[in-house]
Amino acid sequence: MSDDHVRIFDTTLRDGEQSPGATLDAHDKLEIAHQLARLGVDVIEAGFPAASPGDLAAVQRIAAEVGTDNGPIIAGLARAITKDIDACWEAVRVAKKPRIHTFIATSDIHLKHKLRMTREEVVRRAREMVAYARQYAQDVEFSAEDASRSEPAFLYEVFAAVIEAGATTINVPDTVGYSAPAEYEELIAGVIANVPGIDRCIVSTHCHDDLGLATSNTLAGIRAGARQVEVTINGLGERAGNAPLEEVVMALRTRPALFPVRTGIDTSQLTRSSHLVAVRTGISVPPNKAVVGSNAFAHESGIHQDGVLKHQQTYEIMKPEDVGLTQSKLVLGKHSGRHAFRNRLSELGYEHLNDEQVNRAFDRFKKLADKKKVVTEADLEAVLADEFYQPPQVFVLESVHVSCGLPALPTASVSITGPDGGYQTQASTGTGPIHAIFTAIDQIVPFQVQLDEYIVHAVTGGMNALGEVTVRVRTTDPTPRLFSGHGADTDILVASAKAYLAALNKVAMSAGYAPAQRGPGSDADSGEGPEENGV
Repeated sequence: MSDDHVRIFDTTLRDGEQSPGATLDAHDKLEIAHQLARLGVDVIEAGFPAASPGDLAAVQRIAAEVGTDNGPIIAGLARAITKDIDACWEAVRVAKKPRIHTFIATSDIHLKHKLRMTREEVVRRAREMVAYARQYAQDVEFSAEDASRSEPAFLYEVFAAVIEAGATTINVPDTVGYSAPAEYEELIAGVIANVPGIDRCIVSTHCHDDLGLATSNTLAGIRAGARQVEVTINGLGERAGNAPLEEVVMALRTRPALFPVRTGIDTSQLTRSSHLVAVRTGISVPPNKAVVGSNAFAHESGIHQDGVLKHQQTYEIMKPEDVGLTQSKLVLGKHSGRHAFRNRLSELGYEHLNDEQVNRAFDRFKKLADKKKVVTEADLEAVLADEFYQPPQVFVLESVHVSCGLPALPTASVSITGPDGGYQTQASTGTGPIHAIFTAIDQIVPFQVQLDEYIVHAVTGGMNALGEVTVRVRTTDPTPRLFSGHGADTDILVASAKAYLAALNKVAMSAGYAPAQRGPGSDADSGEGPEENGV
């Protein structure tokens, strides 16, 4: 690999999932992993296998289905202990390019208050665990947690020890987002200049955004010689999050004179990736978010509008199409055949669907084409996600009927098939139609949750737009946990019912319920059992 190539190490599925409120089940993780591969990331950190059997199973599935010959490196995270490394290898070993990523803290504050270890013990543990990981994998990454608050001389000593033991990538994390760009650039430069054997390794950054400096620090690390950056879609991650992939990649692309390096990212997939992660995690993107926010290429000021109309570069340093903001029309209509439809699915990255799934998707597409004159790729992707990437259905939505208006009292009637095949219908009133629908569902599903967040998003513009709804619910018994659900439909009330029931199905699966007989949108052949959400 050339010296000007910067590896993109995406940790959305590991560090990103640790964002407060982010919930991803195995289906969500697999869908995001496939999209990250289409995006062109070099490494996917698929999870923390030792955290739970569910996380290990999810990483295994990603390693098998996404970690192909032409796919990215699949990494798992492991603490510097043998049982974590064993679990990590069990999860990633089926990938064509597996990586074990192990870590231990090196700052005095962590050694004293968290690890309660001496420096000598940390050096010995780091060396032994990297050597242990190398018995399994040829590709081993080592991270010095809280490196930015560690004494440089000790950091060099630890890195030298793990390189001697076989580490191939050395990560220098700003774990708590403490560094300023000049400090972090100096830290990376110091590691490159002072660690014996560092020329045999790739030096990596991992910057958190507690002071709003994650992107700046990451770019500073690249200027100092780092050739791997650990980032997440939309900047998800612990506390204030990580360096956002889209910001780092577009900064490198937009300022090549300042950063004479390159990545393998297909930037036209950035908006699609951002939207997918936002919907699946239930964490929306702020309108003013750089690169992928809805206002990133919007101009309100008359002066700005006039300038852009005269010449785009007066106020836009990037083109909207560079990040995939243009809406491509699907060159298919309600009279199109299945063969043309399947070819289009393959072009969009859904070549893995079997004949039965293609037929289901085709039926959904036909129904949508009857309602909308123009069906876009974004519409189709929303339908596919709604059809194939929902959790296994314990409770299956059969019908929703709502009566509301001025001055009528909003009333909803909902019919649901339960796990035993029983069919129930309940009606309820509410302060609005959504409240009435959710209350009716609550009367059927035998457990209580608290609605934390309700988000509505129009997939495209226009009065007949397909609507996507994301909800987050919180359980209180026995322990508080967050679950998200997603639904898509041209009827926003139906989409809301789908989303709420999808979240409740995740709650049901975590409580040990068995899936019902396969209904629309379920994935009975997945073999998935209850999954743990979060690390």
